Amino acid sequence: MNIITKLFYPYNQTVRSFFLSSLCFNTAMGIFIVMYPFFVRELGYGDQVNGSIIAFQAAATAIALLPAGIIGDRFGRKNMLLIGASMLAVSFFIRSVGSAEWVLVAGAGVTGFFFAFLQVSAIPLLAEHSKEKQRVKLFSLHAALMMAANVFGHLFGGMMTDSLFAWTSLTMLQSIQVTLFSACLVAVVACFPLFKVRESQKINSVQKLASASSYIPKKREWKLIGLFAFSSLLIGFGSGLVIPYLNLYFNDRFHLNYSTIGLVLSLGQAMTVFAMLIGSKVVDRVGEVRAVFLLQMGSIPFLLMTAFTNVIWFAIIGFLFRQALMNAGNPIQAALVMRLIHPQMRGTANSVTQMVFQLGWALMGPVSMGIVALYGAYKGYAIVFCITAALYVIGSIYFLLVFQKKVAEHEQLNTLDTKKQLDL
Repeated sequence: MNIITKLFYPYNQTVRSFFLSSLCFNTAMGIFIVMYPFFVRELGYGDQVNGSIIAFQAAATAIALLPAGIIGDRFGRKNMLLIGASMLAVSFFIRSVGSAEWVLVAGAGVTGFFFAFLQVSAIPLLAEHSKEKQRVKLFSLHAALMMAANVFGHLFGGMMTDSLFAWTSLTMLQSIQVTLFSACLVAVVACFPLFKVRESQKINSVQKLASASSYIPKKREWKLIGLFAFSSLLIGFGSGLVIPYLNLYFNDRFHLNYSTIGLVLSLGQAMTVFAMLIGSKVVDRVGEVRAVFLLQMGSIPFLLMTAFTNVIWFAIIGFLFRQALMNAGNPIQAALVMRLIHPQMRGTANSVTQMVFQLGWALMGPVSMGIVALYGAYKGYAIVFCITAALYVIGSIYFLLVFQKKVAEHEQLNTLDTKKQLDL
C-alpha cells in the first residue's frame, strides 16, 4: 500500500482517475488482443482475414488521429476521452457477437477509429497536469500501468477460455465468445472514472493567450512534427509486420495452447513494465535521445533470436527482451515530443506521430500474413522478423542523428530566452 501511495501521491485527482480508467480499458484490450484472432479462426476464416481486420483497424485509427488531435487541442481532452471510451465498449460488443466477415472488419474499424480518441488525448492530458521534470517518470508510469493491465488481460483471456472449454459444455468458439463478453464489461467500467477528469487551467490559459496573440512559430513546429513522424513511420512499418501476430507466431511455430500464449505475452508485458520504470534512470545517465537509441538497438539481437529459433525457450527469451527494450523507449520519446513542441500543438503532434505509426500497421498487416502464408511458419516468420529488424535499425539511427541536434538547439534557445528575461 505504501508503494502505491508513493507512486501516485505526486499527481492530482485527474491523473489518478485517468490511470484507473486506463487500467480498466487496457485490461479489456489485453483480453481482445490475445483472443480475437483465435475467435476469427474458430469462425472458420483464414489468417488473411485476420490480417485484413488488423489492417482495417489500424487504418481507421490513422484516419481519426489527426482530426482527433486538432479537436482535442481546441476543445480539451475530457470529452474526447469519454466519447472514445464509450464507443470502444460498444465496438467490443459488436465484435463479440458478429460472425459475418463484413461485421468483423467493420467492428474493427469502429474500434480503431475511437481508439484514436484515447490515444491522442492521453499524453497531452498527462503533460498538462504535470511539471516538465515529472514527465519522463509520469509517462513511464502510465506506460507501465498499461502494460500491467495488458498482462492481466492476456492471462485472464487465455486462462478463462481454456477453463471454460475444459470444465463446461461450451465449444471453443463459445468459450472465446464468453471471454470477449467479459472484456466488454470491463471496457464499460473504464468509462466511469473519466467523469472525474478535469481540464487543466494551465492549458486553458495557454489557449486564451494563443488566441489573443498571433505568434506561434508554426513552421518550426510542423517541421519538428514531420521529423518525429518519419521516425514513427519507420518503427511503425517494422512493428506492423510482427507485433500484431506474435500470438499466431507462437501457435503456428510451437503449437502452444491459448493459456500458455496468454502467459508468454503477459510475461512480455511484465518485462516491459520493469524496463519502462528503469527508463528514467537511463535518461538521467545519457539523455533522452541516446536512451531511446540504446534501448531500441539493444532489442535487435533478441528479435533475430526469435526469428530463427526452433527452441521454444529461446523464442520466449528473445520475445521477452525484445518487447521490454523496444517499448521502454516509448514514454521517453513521448516526453521529448511534449518538451520540444509548443503546448498549443501537443495534441496535433501526438496525433500525427501516432497516425503514421498506425499507417505502418495498416499497410504491413496483409503483407506479413501473405509472407507467412507463402513461406510457412518457419521461413515466413523469419523473413518478416528480419525486415522488422532492418527497419528498427534504420529508425533508431535516424532518431539519434536528427534529435540530438534538435535537443541541443532547443536548449540553446531556452538559454537565450532566459538571458533576455534577466536582462529585462
